[in-house]
Amino acid sequence: MRPKVFVTQPIAESALVRLREIADVEINQDSSRILAKPKLIQGVARNDILLSLLHDKVDRDVLAANPNLKAVTSMTITPDGIDVAEATARKIPVTNIPAVVTDATADIAFGLLLAVARRLVEGDKLVRAGAFPGSQSNHLAGTGVTGKTLGLVGGGRIGQAMARRAAGFGMRILYTDPRRMPESEEQKLGVIYTDLDRLLGESDFVSMHAALNNETRHMMSTRQFALMKRTAYIINTSRGPVIDEPALARALEEGRIAGAGLDVYENEPKIESALLKMDNVVLTPHLGSAVFELRESMAHIVVDNIHAIVEGRRPPNCINMEVFALGT
Repeated sequence: MRPKVFVTQPIAESALVRLREIADVEINQDSSRILAKPKLIQGVARNDILLSLLHDKVDRDVLAANPNLKAVTSMTITPDGIDVAEATARKIPVTNIPAVVTDATADIAFGLLLAVARRLVEGDKLVRAGAFPGSQSNHLAGTGVTGKTLGLVGGGRIGQAMARRAAGFGMRILYTDPRRMPESEEQKLGVIYTDLDRLLGESDFVSMHAALNNETRHMMSTRQFALMKRTAYIINTSRGPVIDEPALARALEEGRIAGAGLDVYENEPKIESALLKMDNVVLTPHLGSAVFELRESMAHIVVDNIHAIVEGRRPPNCINMEVFALGT
């Protein structure tokens, strides 16, 4: 019998064509919202393989919905929303995708920086409302970007990609990271290594690119916002919990910092209600990898993983390879 695959939201059609060649496919067609847990459980119960997206919470209840579940194939880089330990105990392979979102995420990070600094969203709303204050009006005067100081909290792939973009704007670039780059790489990127406190004190824009772990959770909170310039902005495209969201809202309300551009949130999809009311905050719904070409490539990687599982091979991107030693 052909295996049955449950897809939690529509993915690239070219990937679905490949998937339908090897399996019967059931798709939740609503791409506008995260699939509710009861419906996710129902989909898992009816199918052999789950194809999940980043915001799907594949917890113990979901995994228990089908004792014969053959795999959880995720279109994510880090399996934050999957109970991998429970899946492993149930001998269920969990697959992910490689780190392919570098440039797309850096693009949106710099886009958020420009949008909040130059008040682009406010300007869009004003024009749509029928207002036009004039090209030399100070009504929406914002902050310049060229020649300013950018502080990168995290000097990995995406932080480095952000540095390359900032170089085009003639920015002075500071970075902090637990592991310092080789001096030759720093020179190539034009970045200056420093500690977090100095970075916060000198930067006009602070861009978060830290991996989420116990050390980085709430690494930006009341004390850190107090170190920033009152004219500075914070950008976050890493993971929401690296910022203490209520502390950010207070810093903005008190004028401790000038604004924020956020693509990720501490309790997605919930967002701190105060942030929703602020004109100096630009909010996007976790669009870091939302590029047609990239999403298509990501979907094909997931199909590659499913193809291997269907054929009885070890998938190329398996998080818990030990399940194969245990026997599936």
